[in-house]
Amino acid sequence: MCFAGSMSREPGPVERVDHLAIRAEDAVQRLVGGGLRRAGWVPRVVAHVGYGLEGAWVRVLGRVVLVPEDSLAARHPEDARGWRRFVTQSAAGVPVTIEVGGVRTRVESDREGYLDVRLPADLPPGWATARLAVEGHDGPETTAQLRVVAADARHGLVSDIDDTVMITMLPRPLVAFRNAFVTREVDRLPVPGMAGLYRDLLAHRPDTFVVYLSTGAWNVAGAIGRFLARHDYPPGPALLTDWGPTPRGWFRSGQRHKTTGLRRLVEDFPQLRWVLVGDDGQHDPEIYAEAAAEHPDRVEAVLIRRLSLGEQVARYGHLDTRAQEAGPGAATGYGDDGDELRVEAQRLGLLG
Repeated sequence: MCFAGSMSREPGPVERVDHLAIRAEDAVQRLVGGGLRRAGWVPRVVAHVGYGLEGAWVRVLGRVVLVPEDSLAARHPEDARGWRRFVTQSAAGVPVTIEVGGVRTRVESDREGYLDVRLPADLPPGWATARLAVEGHDGPETTAQLRVVAADARHGLVSDIDDTVMITMLPRPLVAFRNAFVTREVDRLPVPGMAGLYRDLLAHRPDTFVVYLSTGAWNVAGAIGRFLARHDYPPGPALLTDWGPTPRGWFRSGQRHKTTGLRRLVEDFPQLRWVLVGDDGQHDPEIYAEAAAEHPDRVEAVLIRRLSLGEQVARYGHLDTRAQEAGPGAATGYGDDGDELRVEAQRLGLLG
């Protein structure tokens, strides 16, 4: 298993920690990856849902991993379940051909095996596909779904996942371990009323581009997609993150991931105004307030789900009394579930 992190550099003592972390990670990848290749393992692409803008560009997301040749994983690397999702070995510097709209482009996986590329593409709005193939190997192509936003669309919805649409109580270590490695995907529970709220929002604003922005690891992207489909949430790309060293330490900052993810969405789609949905347990109110302060004309409203008493105890070990507010400048609604947030959305003028 390998970790992933950023290659950016910072001065002073933090740089030395980053340097040691990256060197250790690279050493493990060379050792394990080299051994697996000698044992006959081959690179395959795990594709993730990407997005784009009509007639302009697409963002293609994926990861190159090593799998045993002629195995089920070699034919369907995206179908890893349970603990197997977390023991994949990434493959750096692997040439991959991406075909979008009949145009082929050659790229290489980064040092953690990831593919995150923006390519020019003249595609109509709606759903499209990109075809990805590892060069020099006879394995099957991988298809990545792309949500292409109409040039005249005006609405966007960013949703957190953990404890916003899916009950996970993620920060409690034992519960997080259970959810990631033990609990079956079909046993995960949706937050009551949230799928209905999202469907209502889209019914009133059919041009809404839905994005799921979470601190969850890319390893669980497939499981998240299946959960969302099973519980009738609107489809959309899930922008996840990595576990492991970063420029500021040995582990990534989920808060920074969400902040930078929101900024990129605002930059990618200057025509959209966003509704931001999260919960009050993982800094969402502060992150969304910062986004609203930076881009007051681009954040239309914030909806925050309040954790139940049981979720607060599971998350903090006690009843949390902090009043996390989204802050000034953001039209904000609070509720315990999707039904209460639907009332708030109506009050804020989001439902007609």
